[in-house]
Amino acid sequence: MKSWRQSQILEVIDREAVTSQEALREQLQARGIAATQATISRDLKQLGLVKRAGDGAYVRPGLERGSPAAGEHLRRAVATLVRNLERIDALLVVKTDRGQAQGLAEWVDRAQLSEVAGTIGGDDTILLVCRGRDAAEALEKRFNAMIKG
Repeated sequence: MKSWRQSQILEVIDREAVTSQEALREQLQARGIAATQATISRDLKQLGLVKRAGDGAYVRPGLERGSPAAGEHLRRAVATLVRNLERIDALLVVKTDRGQAQGLAEWVDRAQLSEVAGTIGGDDTILLVCRGRDAAEALEKRFNAMIKG
C-alpha cells in the first residue's frame, strides 16, 4: 500500500502544482487513498520531495516542471537531434541519429510535458505515449515548431 500511495503522490505532483499537504491529501482521497497528514509528511520526506521556490509546489529535486532551463534544453535538443516525427493516434514516434535517442528522451522526461504520459527511448527511436490523440497532435506541432526554429 505504501509504494502504491507514494507512486500516486508522484503522479499527482507531476501533473499539477500542489502546495500543501492538505491539498495532496484531498487529491489522494479523490483517488480512493485514505492517508493522514503524518503519513503524507513521512511519504514526502522518504520520496525526497522539495518545495519549488516560485510557488511553493512540491516537486522532485532537480526537476522543476516547466522550468525555463528544462524547456530551453528540450528546445535545443529537439532542434538538433530530431530527424523525423510520426504520429499514430496517441503515440509520437521520434527518430534521431544512432545513439541520440536516450539523451533526448531524458530531456523530454525532465521537461515533464503535460502532453506526455511516458517515454521509451531506444538507440535511435523514442516512443512518446501521449495523453490522447489531441495531446499527441499538439506535441507534434510543438516539436515541429522547435525543429523549424
